[in-house]
Order: sequence, then C-alpha cells, then structure tokens
Amino acid sequence: MATKLDDAARATALAELDGWTASDGRDAIEKTYQFADFVAAFGFMTRAALVAEKMNHHPEWFNVYKTVKVTLTTHDVGGLSELDLKLAKAMDGLAAG
Repeated sequence: MATKLDDAARATALAELDGWTASDGRDAIEKTYQFADFVAAFGFMTRAALVAEKMNHHPEWFNVYKTVKVTLTTHDVGGLSELDLKLAKAMDGLAAG
C-alpha cells in the first residue's frame, strides 16, 4: 500500500522531476505537455493509460488538441505518494519518445 510523502520527501521529489510543479490548494503535482498535434497527444495518453493501468494508479488529465495537462495524487492516502513519482517519471519517458 502507498503512503503519503512527508514535506521533505515531497520537496526532494519535485526537485528531481523535470517540469512538474506542486498543485495549488492540494497535495498533488502537475505538468502540462505540448505535442506536435492531436494525434501525438492522444498517442501519449494511450501509452500512459496502459502504464497507469498496470500500476493501478490513474492520472487526472485534461486534453485539448495538442496539450495534455496532468495532475497526479494518490486519493487512497490523501496526497502525494511514491506511486505519483513513479508515474510522473514514466510519463516523462513516454513524452520524450
């Protein structure tokens, strides 16, 4: 089972993640990805969905054309956990190509 990160672990994790920021008003992280077009954005979401399903940890996300905004938090623990960090790193890898 996942456990909620403490303040020190959260700060360290954010420093290690490229482009992810703390969400305003909640214990979560977020990032906006820009792709060449809708097909590339949707392809990223499809690949990320398969990873998330295998992890049984699903993102909150919003897509408009070539932009995908992702928010990660672990609802079961009421905030950020190692699952979010793992999924963030996996999504960054998928976005890079």
